Amino acid sequence: MTRTVAVLRGFGPDFALLFGLQFISMGAMEMNGPFWPIQIKALSPSDSVFGLAGIGVYVCPMLGVSLTSAFWGRMGDRYGNRLMMVRALLGLAITQLLVAFAQDVWTILALRFLQGACAGYIAPAQAYGVEVTGGRDRARLFAWLQVATNVGSLGGAFLGGLILDALPFAAVNLTAGVICAFCAAVAWTSLPVPPGGAGLTKTAKATTVSCAPSTGVSVFGLLALMGLLLASRMVLQVPFSLYMSEVYGSQHWITGLSYGLLALGFVVAAPVWARTFEGREPSFVLGCNVLIAGGCFVATGLAGSTRAIGLFAALYFAWGALLGGTTPVLLSLVSAATRSERQGSVLGLAQTCQQGASVVGIIAGVAATQRFGLKAAFPLVTGLYGLSFLVALGLWLKARQSRR
Repeated sequence: MTRTVAVLRGFGPDFALLFGLQFISMGAMEMNGPFWPIQIKALSPSDSVFGLAGIGVYVCPMLGVSLTSAFWGRMGDRYGNRLMMVRALLGLAITQLLVAFAQDVWTILALRFLQGACAGYIAPAQAYGVEVTGGRDRARLFAWLQVATNVGSLGGAFLGGLILDALPFAAVNLTAGVICAFCAAVAWTSLPVPPGGAGLTKTAKATTVSCAPSTGVSVFGLLALMGLLLASRMVLQVPFSLYMSEVYGSQHWITGLSYGLLALGFVVAAPVWARTFEGREPSFVLGCNVLIAGGCFVATGLAGSTRAIGLFAALYFAWGALLGGTTPVLLSLVSAATRSERQGSVLGLAQTCQQGASVVGIIAGVAATQRFGLKAAFPLVTGLYGLSFLVALGLWLKARQSRR
């Protein structure tokens, strides 16, 4: 805890406030995450509607984000990322309040899509973080923002469960809406406007402009690698609890604990990976991601083959720890390879790619398990990580060749 405070202070008070806002707002958005199937089941007139809506309630906001993040990123470049953060938080607050009163599954799905389309908070928060920190230590910056998201998600799900034990489901959404509105007010009144609209120093700007040609790193290649890694992770999003029940016969608390170990591993390892990559050449980072993708291939392959619940939980934690060296670090390479005046646009595009990959991963996981059974889930994950390994290897070889 002391080290976390020291890191946040090192980035400055503005980033500490940004970290707090991301932690609280993302936690609020995850308060209803694990419990949507309960509400959808209660409102669905048939099992077929429940099956469709149970997937749609998670996919619809992702589709909304993927379709609009690039647009909101361009608006952030034009009008300021701080304003886009406030806009996103207000959008989340309003849609959460509307969802609280929805009593029809199709209305909920439409509002969830609208929620994603109006949101897009993470990309402008990342771009704003680059502005207020002067563009330094991007890997650590993105890692700590991702830590805020993951820890907030874990805490939000726990708080949502406490509320749901005592109050109706609508109370969870109402509470989340009020929290998001509070965060919007704090962001508007407390976050400073970066001087000149893009708070990068001249040195950071020069580094940003020259990074791409000097390293030979392809932004679209990095986005493709991030998308593959994220799709691999999201395959188990829907069938995980069913897999745990069928294969291990586990109780719900064991399933929840095992599921949370992935996020816990990420939270523990992401800052360590960021320190490891600090000041390193992009070719070194990509080389490590080759090894990470290979490690994920091995970890998920073993997790899918073991029938020992203890070993499975340990492998799930190790998998999360490996993932801590992927998305935040790759995002830092994307940001560093982009001119300062286009940070919002490119990070918005990155968010679009991530959400689109999440949707693809979820759909692939559901389709595979329905077609071939739950035991097909982990082989699919392992196969996608094998493909990720090949893509990372290609990017690493290209970066090394360009460097020579």
